[in-house]
Amino acid sequence: MKLFRLLFGFLFLCSSLFAQKKNEGYQYHIRQTIPTDRTPHIKIDGVMDEQAWLEAETATDFFMVLPMDTSFAQLRTDVKMTYDQQNLYIIAVCYYAQKPDGSWASRPFVQSLRRDWEFGKNDNFIFFMDPFDDQTNGFTFGANAVGAQWDGLLYEGGKANLSWDNKWYSVVKTYEDRYVFEAAIPFKTIRYKKGITRWGINFSRQDLQTTEKSSWAPVPRQFPTASLAYTGSIIWDQPPPQVGSNISVIPYVLGGLNRDYQNKKPTDFRGDAGLDAKVAVTSSLNLDLTVNPDFSQVDVDQQVTNLDRFELFFPERRQFFLENGDQLSNFGYANIRPFFSRRIGLGVPIRFGARLSGKLNKDWRIGLMDMQTGKVDETGLPAQNFAVLALQRRVFSRSNIGAIFINKESLNYEPNTTETGKPTYTKFNRNFGFEYNLASSNNVWTGKAIVLKSFDPQNSSRSMVHAANLLYSTRKWIVGWQHEYVGQNYSAEVGYVPRRGYIKVNPMASYLMFPKSGSVLSHGPQVTSFYIFDESFRQTDNETVAMYTTTFRTKSVFSVWAGHDYIRLLQPFDPTNTGRDTLARGTEHRWNAVGMDYISKPQSLFTYSFSGRYGGYYANGTRLNLITALGYRFQPYVSLAVSANYNDIRIPETNAVAKFWLVGPRVDLTMTNKLFFTTFVQYNEQARNVNLNTRFQWRYAPASDLFIVYTDNYLPGSLTVKNRALVLKLTYWWNV
Repeated sequence: MKLFRLLFGFLFLCSSLFAQKKNEGYQYHIRQTIPTDRTPHIKIDGVMDEQAWLEAETATDFFMVLPMDTSFAQLRTDVKMTYDQQNLYIIAVCYYAQKPDGSWASRPFVQSLRRDWEFGKNDNFIFFMDPFDDQTNGFTFGANAVGAQWDGLLYEGGKANLSWDNKWYSVVKTYEDRYVFEAAIPFKTIRYKKGITRWGINFSRQDLQTTEKSSWAPVPRQFPTASLAYTGSIIWDQPPPQVGSNISVIPYVLGGLNRDYQNKKPTDFRGDAGLDAKVAVTSSLNLDLTVNPDFSQVDVDQQVTNLDRFELFFPERRQFFLENGDQLSNFGYANIRPFFSRRIGLGVPIRFGARLSGKLNKDWRIGLMDMQTGKVDETGLPAQNFAVLALQRRVFSRSNIGAIFINKESLNYEPNTTETGKPTYTKFNRNFGFEYNLASSNNVWTGKAIVLKSFDPQNSSRSMVHAANLLYSTRKWIVGWQHEYVGQNYSAEVGYVPRRGYIKVNPMASYLMFPKSGSVLSHGPQVTSFYIFDESFRQTDNETVAMYTTTFRTKSVFSVWAGHDYIRLLQPFDPTNTGRDTLARGTEHRWNAVGMDYISKPQSLFTYSFSGRYGGYYANGTRLNLITALGYRFQPYVSLAVSANYNDIRIPETNAVAKFWLVGPRVDLTMTNKLFFTTFVQYNEQARNVNLNTRFQWRYAPASDLFIVYTDNYLPGSLTVKNRALVLKLTYWWNV
């Protein structure tokens, strides 16, 4: 009987893999507009007065996704699309809620006019395009209710990378009873295959006044509206136009001053220039080229309190690596990444680089990258070459199989073990791997399985990785399992693998209940646990957490939890990460802790969140952790925010008492949706640093910016300047 159930479950899963597209019946028929005296070019002004809009089909009767996905949306949204030989056009009319007295609830809720805003805190209209209709990769564009743009790349079936930026045009115009979003997306901006006349499409709207999120093609509430498994279809009256030569040249010039006061060094003057280029080899395959790129961060990384025993992860933001970057950077898992692009070009000059990426056809994707860095005489670092090749093949309806090869090579280098004061570098490091990404047609079943092998001059054994996970998601149940094995000698010098020599299992389950009335929208328990063993199957770590979460109809969320931890230290460790006495290798530590989290409703001008944790810690110690984030907005021009993180750690065994703050006030001033001013202060008591970052950004043309960035670092207490920098950077996006 058990064998029969397993066989039935496998057959059911396979049938869902091969099933046809879930929302196949939702189709939008788009027709070309040909400008004439009677039908002039569409003007992007938020006014629907062109003949092309009167003749275009209308997508309406949206479905509610949140708070519940069992009815049509309360608010009316109408969408029209058309195109010409250069652009794809879209206009969306978003009607406000009507009050009992007949007036309109016309006050939108937005954070500011800043691009790529936080989704949950803005009234907005967004749409999602899947030009290959493969339900895996695509593009997203949109705006909040006052016109701040949103654009990004979609990957892994519905995740959005908002760091991507490109040329397109939009306007939002507000009326008493509605706001209108109108946009033109150049065909040169997006990637699509010649001759394909059916694309995936969905339209999404969020209204915080009614706490309603809706979509044209229905999406179950447990998934984001970006889920490409639930897109409808654009049916083109003819294949979309081929745009001819599609070459973009993006030069930059940079000037700056930097002074190191702490080491009493004189002011360093910097001037530089470089060039990026994007060449559309085909309408779906892109070649990125770079010469002397500037990979300095104009936006500072947000600091965190680090109480971890392993390296922290910070995401990639540099434009060169972003388009189709998921095929390289997302190979593997969050903590098993054979390729991590931030390993390239930080503190090392990059001479040049090239990257070919995109679709070969509906089933095949390719990613090929080669970058060359210069040598650094001070540290003895040789010139190095980084080469990556990734291939991906679609199988079933939405799943895929991928392979990757990564090679890091030190050029003209022989390790010199006799020279003191300089580290020794490896001659080469290589990784080769396969992965299978599972995604059922309705997105209920998702998962991944990977195998990796590293190669270096020692050709070490125990240099393998294998891992797999499976997740089952329905409206009420989310059940998952993951296991990982990373060999002790596995090496990914261009990757992010903070821990080696372990075996991990990680089950989790959650259940939601939905009251029919009242202030509570949903509530339910969640249990997660992970166990980590060394390669001899001796347990080294365990964390088990039981949580109960309540989501209110106002979108505020309250959670309480209790957890148990066990850790056997594999290396000496300071639990405060402040340079105090360490606990001995091999010692065992167990503790219990409780905590709570609260996030306020996003509709208020004043928003806040609070998180607290109290309980045991290493060596029979205690830890109190309090976190809060406060925000206030003067819509839509000013957004004020402050975050604070306080830790009180007491370790009787080492007589250690550590109390430290991480405080980060931030001011965003958005004069228009093209002119931004940001001041961000970070006081990090654990790192003994105060950071001030002030940034002015003027988007004077689409995807073209002027940045002026001023940065200071101080010692806490005395506020003595450690170092200071001023950078001016100008970029321009030129379509050849």
